[in-house]
Amino acid sequence: MPQSGDLLRLADAVLFPGFAGRTPPDWLRRRLGEGLAGVALFSRNIADPGQLAGLTAALRAENPLVLVGTDEESGEVTRLEVAGGSSRPGAYALGVVDDEALTEAVARDLGADLARAGITIDFAPSADVNANPDNPVIGLRAFGSEPELVARHTRAFVRGLQAAGVAACAKHFPGHGDTSVDSHHGVPVVAGDGVEDALLPFREAIKEGVRTVMTGHLLVPSYDAELPATLSPKLLTGLLREELGFDGVIVTDGIEMAAVSGAYGIGGAAARAIAAGADAICVGGERADEATAVEIRDAIAAAVAGGLLPEERLADAARRVRELATWAAASSGGSTGGSSGAGTDSRGGELGLVAARRAVRVTRRSAAPVLPLSGPASVVELAPEMNLAIDKGTPWGVGEPLSRLLPGTTVARLTAAEATGAALERLLGEAIGRPLVVVVRDAHRYAWQGEALRHLLSARPDAVVVEMGLPARADLGAAHVSTYGSARVCGQAAAEVLTGRL
Repeated sequence: MPQSGDLLRLADAVLFPGFAGRTPPDWLRRRLGEGLAGVALFSRNIADPGQLAGLTAALRAENPLVLVGTDEESGEVTRLEVAGGSSRPGAYALGVVDDEALTEAVARDLGADLARAGITIDFAPSADVNANPDNPVIGLRAFGSEPELVARHTRAFVRGLQAAGVAACAKHFPGHGDTSVDSHHGVPVVAGDGVEDALLPFREAIKEGVRTVMTGHLLVPSYDAELPATLSPKLLTGLLREELGFDGVIVTDGIEMAAVSGAYGIGGAAARAIAAGADAICVGGERADEATAVEIRDAIAAAVAGGLLPEERLADAARRVRELATWAAASSGGSTGGSSGAGTDSRGGELGLVAARRAVRVTRRSAAPVLPLSGPASVVELAPEMNLAIDKGTPWGVGEPLSRLLPGTTVARLTAAEATGAALERLLGEAIGRPLVVVVRDAHRYAWQGEALRHLLSARPDAVVVEMGLPARADLGAAHVSTYGSARVCGQAAAEVLTGRL
């Protein structure tokens, strides 16, 4: 049934679609001119700071109040610096340092880069408490595994971002940390005995005045045994709005993710999310075309016409989004999109490297002088497949910065399929007479990394192990270096440790 133009415009006023390319397509320009709320940018939309500033200026030319959001957590999840790696460590490293002033300063510098590039919402920080070390999607994105620590640093990150005029977004409500399923693919279940701990950082973020909260596609049986949080009135309206007192914008995680779209379709999930209490629908990580944006808009309008979604609820959601857009425009002071300085290695890069250096932890297990390295090394990097939140093109590792500090260093990177016994034996042969450095990433989560480590260390007990994920154990190698992150600056800090410069 055809819907009225007013109702379609109201549906557009809560939608944040993604798009392909580095310039706005014609359909997006048209929809922005008709009142589309905003856009979600991904690494595919960003080439460099100047291009990004031009892109956001073009979006704003179509709709001066457009909200432009992106996932810039720093560390592993970066959009602004996806090509070269983040100049700031991620949340876990900041939690290890446990200096709230440093976390706030890093977030403020990040916010300044975002604001210069014309970004008005940063879908960060992750307020999740990573209580499950086997979590496949949170891990280093959290500030830690202790609720109080995560709460303190969540508040600090929110302060820093919003002081720069960029709306922060505490995610993934009510807490994705104590789960073992990636919500891109299935429905994670949150155990009832951990919910209160998981909620603490969100409570504190709300006290700090966080402007937005992102829903997690999580089933929380102690509150709602049937619907994931994104679709649950009990969680979004009852818990987040009424009990916790959040009055800002509730935005969904990617609505195309299987945890919610699998049962209802992408449009049906979007309509049900608004009915449950969400105010804005994010889409585009996996589906970024005009047809998807039209499908969601039309499904929301049809839900109003069919009685599933009260028009008053949709109007209230649009009002909240509009108020956020007004705040963002006022906070930017007219400076958004006007400079090409975002992402440069100025003060932000220096501060990020300082933070990464402070996060490094070294465990020496041999009396032999294995550190600093005695000369050019052989580096073996074991590379697991990353979850969808982390762009596969983001560089990481220790080999490249170590090669700059120790010319002549060789680097080999192996995936699970490549880490065969023959390949490892070949690398061991090439490393004879040279220091051996083995770099892993969440080794405890991947059996193949553990097997490769055992093979290499049985032949070379003098090897140094660098863990760039979560270090479940630090008793591997003659020396074990934990960086608590795989950002570019984390690799640089590790290389400095290996060469005695740190």
